[in-house]
Amino acid sequence: MAERRILARGEARIEVLEEGKGPPMLLLPSLGRGAEDFDTVAKLVAAAGFRVIRPEPRGIGASTGPMEGLTLYDLAADAAAALPGPAIVAGHAFGNWVARALAASRPELVRGVVLLAASIGVQAAPDIRASIDGSFDPALPEAERLRHLQRGYFAPGHDAQVWLRGWYPPVARMQRAATAATDEGWKRVADRVRTLYVAAAEDTIAPVPDAAELRRLIGDQAELVVVPEAGHALLPEQPEATAAALIAFARAFSP
Repeated sequence: MAERRILARGEARIEVLEEGKGPPMLLLPSLGRGAEDFDTVAKLVAAAGFRVIRPEPRGIGASTGPMEGLTLYDLAADAAAALPGPAIVAGHAFGNWVARALAASRPELVRGVVLLAASIGVQAAPDIRASIDGSFDPALPEAERLRHLQRGYFAPGHDAQVWLRGWYPPVARMQRAATAATDEGWKRVADRVRTLYVAAAEDTIAPVPDAAELRRLIGDQAELVVVPEAGHALLPEQPEATAAALIAFARAFSP
């Protein structure tokens, strides 16, 4: 079971979940969602010999702090405060932006970066963006939210009900504002550090790029793995495949 601790960073207090022993791996969740999304993946990675570290975003769990006037670099600093030293840093969906900002602002703490179902350039279609917003809206009937979740996040045949809960609209608003307030110096992470892009084969929000497009968008040290039968949610759909990709990438850095 993961252990929980609270760390102080200026006015912020960040709740951190940790499990396992070994080289550290930092896992960062998606837009408006928390560390629990990685529960199954974290157990698998920890069992493979890694110390898995999951900070909760401000506004989720016991994590608190100012929610306005932030940038991605502030959110990256929250995450960096949880690290004991250089780590593999992995971000799912929105979390990939925080991971890239961390690599830009604190390169000494980042051994490698993993982008999971990450938006790196192409904007989602209007109907998909509407489904992203609908997924956050607790005022909608459950059946309608399920349709939004299925369309935006899950591959056909997968049960979107697992993501009916766990949405934090104020956190999403804070994260979107922080992104809009940030320069673009964080984007080309693979110019700085070896980077693995784990794509979901049926992702409607972040369609699978080809290798040349990936290198053009994020840099030359980019590698690509495609997980079949998964949409943008990825983690609840294919936790074993996601964990296997993380473990294989991290082991390449072992002495």
